[in-house]
Amino acid sequence: MMNTIGKILTLTTFGESHGPAMGGVLDGMPAGVDIDMDALQRFVDRRRTGQTAGSSSRAEQDRVEVLSGIWQGKTLGTPIGFIVRNTDARSADYEEIARCYRPNHADFTWQAKYGIRDPRGGGRASARETVARVIAGGIAIQALERLGITVEARIVQVGPHFGVAAEEHERLIAEVAKDGDTLGGIIECVVRGVPAGLGEPLFGKLHAQLAAAMMSIPSVHGFEYGDGFDMATRRGSEVMDELELREDGTIGTVTNHSGGIQGGISNGEDIAMRIAFKPVPTLMRPLPAIDCDGNPVTLQPRGRHDACVLPRALPIVEAMAALVILDNHLIKKTNVL
Repeated sequence: MMNTIGKILTLTTFGESHGPAMGGVLDGMPAGVDIDMDALQRFVDRRRTGQTAGSSSRAEQDRVEVLSGIWQGKTLGTPIGFIVRNTDARSADYEEIARCYRPNHADFTWQAKYGIRDPRGGGRASARETVARVIAGGIAIQALERLGITVEARIVQVGPHFGVAAEEHERLIAEVAKDGDTLGGIIECVVRGVPAGLGEPLFGKLHAQLAAAMMSIPSVHGFEYGDGFDMATRRGSEVMDELELREDGTIGTVTNHSGGIQGGISNGEDIAMRIAFKPVPTLMRPLPAIDCDGNPVTLQPRGRHDACVLPRALPIVEAMAALVILDNHLIKKTNVL
């Protein structure tokens, strides 16, 4: 299984949704990086349930336990091992699902691949796994801040509603949750302060790495950067990013249709990307499904689920972006003397 991301800075995650703990090993982090554990915990807390309308009622505290690699607030250059313990799992909610395949879930595909699956909360396919990514990404974000690089994500669309205020997000999600239904939407992420020269030619293009990282997040169904799909509808003259010599002696672009990446390598402008999330497939209403023998059944809603993942996905998107950017910073340091 592909449980590891990165080339020099690597993250391997482990754990199932209803197992004893979720965790990971972040390797390749340089020594001597100051890590504010309180700030890291606050970053991880942004992913927790119960903070927005329509959020799952599973009450995990997600207290970060660092097992290795950080001492007296500094990274040691050794593998950073960490866990969060699962304390509020209700496996009995999934007894019926163990005998069925839910629509739009990974139940059938995981069974087809491995011949066995953990049905409790989705097992390894659960979005619960992303807590490990957020911990590692939170560490990477603090390292990037030393380099003057920041990562910020925001919700730009909830369902069909584009550009509405955060308060309206809450209302829309609460409304659909009352109907036992779910919503998807779009998150925009901007990485600022990235120097020119990050990314690899051909098969290691920076936007390809970012796309792979984002598409690995549960429920993500689309990715674009810069003007994205809209660029396909425009003339070349309309999306030309002219180069200019700036007063500080650096070269930049007048516009940023390319989203901060050209030829698969960062050009020094803001890296702007948008990530599309599908509606959560678990509806709190009777669902048509089939059992493991292929017979049609009706699943009664049980368990605790999000009506919309967007609010909790913001730190996940930021974490994945940070891991990719920091990894490419370290790769670049190996490319030149």
